Amino acid sequence: MVGAAFVWLVVISLLIYAGRARRGQLSQEQAQRFITWGGVVAPTAVLFALLSYAVWSMPATRPWFDRQQADLAIEVTGEQFWWRIRYLDKSGGIAFETANELTLPVDRRIRISLKAHDVIHSFWIPALAGKMDMLPGRTNTLWLEPTRIGSYRGPCAEFCGTSHALMNLTADVLSAEDFQTWQQSRAKRRSTSNHAANAFLVHGCSACHALDGTQAQGLTGPNLTGFGQRKHVGAGALANTPENLARFIRDPSSVKPGAQMPAFPMIPQDELNEIIDYLAGET
Repeated sequence: MVGAAFVWLVVISLLIYAGRARRGQLSQEQAQRFITWGGVVAPTAVLFALLSYAVWSMPATRPWFDRQQADLAIEVTGEQFWWRIRYLDKSGGIAFETANELTLPVDRRIRISLKAHDVIHSFWIPALAGKMDMLPGRTNTLWLEPTRIGSYRGPCAEFCGTSHALMNLTADVLSAEDFQTWQQSRAKRRSTSNHAANAFLVHGCSACHALDGTQAQGLTGPNLTGFGQRKHVGAGALANTPENLARFIRDPSSVKPGAQMPAFPMIPQDELNEIIDYLAGET
C-alpha cells in the first residue's frame, strides 16, 4: 500500500505540474534526462524495493519454508459446490472430517493443503490469508496464523459453475483451550442409533453422507457429523434452520442450481422431521 501510494503521489504531482506550469518546450537533452530518471531509474528502484519486501515476507506465507513447523494441518478440497475439510493427525492421516466450516485455534501456525475434486476452485478468507487456487490433480499449500478470535467468511474466488456464488466458507477462530476441547470432542465422538438414525439410513442418505460412529459412511457428499453446530446449510446458501434444511432436502436444485444431490420429495413429512431433528442433534 505504501509503495502504491508513493507511485500515485509522484504521478499525480507530475500531472498537476504539467497542467499548471508556464514554460517553453524542453530541449532534447532535458527530455532524455527526464525519461532516464523518471522512466527507468525511479521505477526500477521502487520495484526493487517492493520485490525485496515480498521476498523477505515469503517465509511466513509460502509452503517451502519450515514445512515441519505447523501446529495444525488441515486438508481442504473444493467440490461443486461445497468444501470438504479434513483435520490431519501428526502422521498425516485423517483424524476426522467435516464440511464447509473451518474451526481454527488463535495464534497457531496452520498448514492448509488445498485440492480440487472436479474443477478449479479458489480458497480465500480475506481476513486471514491470501487467495490460492485449488487445481484438480495438484496440491497447493497455504499457511496462515489467525491472531484474533472471531468468525470470518470467505467465498470460492474462482468461477466453478452454476452455484459458484453460493459456495462460501466460514472460519471460526477459537481460543487454544476452546479449540482443544472441540478437537477432542470430534476425535472421540461416538453416535448412538435410534429411530431417527434409522430413517436417515433407510432413505439412502448414507449412500453419500457420513456420520461418525454410525453405519453412514458415504464419501460423495459432505460429512454431516456435528451438523447441528453449523451455521449454514449448503455451504452458506441458507441459514441452518429446520425449515431451510427441509427445503434443501426436498429440492436441492431450487436452492443451489447444479447441485449433485438428488431431490427427495417422496420422504413422508413425519420421517423428514425425524431426520431433521436427528441432524439438529448432531453436536
